[in-house]
Amino acid sequence: MRLAVWLEATRPQTLPAAAAPVLVGAALAFGRGAFHGLAVLAALVGALLIQIGTNYANDYFDHLKGADTEHRLGPRRATQAGLVTPSAMKRAFVVVFALAIVVGAYLVARAGWPIALVGLSAVLAGVVYTGGPYPLGYNGLGDVFVWIFFGPVAVGGTVYVQALDLTALDLVVGGAFGLLSTAILAVNNLRDADTDREVGKRTLAVRFGKGFARAEYAVCLALALALPLVLAGLVGRWALFSVVVLVPWAALLARRVRVREGVELNPLLGATGRFLVAYAVLFAIGWLA
Repeated sequence: MRLAVWLEATRPQTLPAAAAPVLVGAALAFGRGAFHGLAVLAALVGALLIQIGTNYANDYFDHLKGADTEHRLGPRRATQAGLVTPSAMKRAFVVVFALAIVVGAYLVARAGWPIALVGLSAVLAGVVYTGGPYPLGYNGLGDVFVWIFFGPVAVGGTVYVQALDLTALDLVVGGAFGLLSTAILAVNNLRDADTDREVGKRTLAVRFGKGFARAEYAVCLALALALPLVLAGLVGRWALFSVVVLVPWAALLARRVRVREGVELNPLLGATGRFLVAYAVLFAIGWLA
């Protein structure tokens, strides 16, 4: 049961946001003959560890700041529920981030100081997302953080540790994956808008209203689906048009986000994560076809 608590605290529905960009970064590098299996594996493990460390840190800091209460609508938080002590959760995120740094040491040895800068920035951002004197997630900057680190940084970094160079195209592709990760956050913030407002957590859903969060979700999905079609025409990879099979699914998700409230939105977190994985697989296949 103890292990189950820690596994639940990793928030498995969020982990596709860490894994999918690595898959696509591997495909981009493979497409230009620069695939490096060990570097991809290290990038994947490092990305998952940073995501888990961030989730543990959020669990700790949200409890510390009083944002998690008995009125919480989202999945159970281990610290708030009394399943893990605050000190144990703090140790856990420190250990997980330390493991990420250990894994990253190999990538730094391979690709140099730019990866050290990216990795340490990602760890720092994972802490200050909900911690520190000006937490990003409490001041409407969480969406920007997610788009940057789960998009251009994740995809571009995965390409760089393999090819040891980077192109503008890699960053543009990364932008699409950042949009889908931002969509996951938009659902989370939409669900929690009322309770976040009460504790002074000023997400975009709180600042601009639930209608904004719903529109943000739909726009993120639409732009992410449009990008492969544009790239197909620009670089001649017409197999990228395969992503159009996801349009009905995206429309269904957007409609459900538009009409659901509160705990009804919880299943859409996992559903959007699965959509992200499907998008990554189709994009990778289309790029290599």
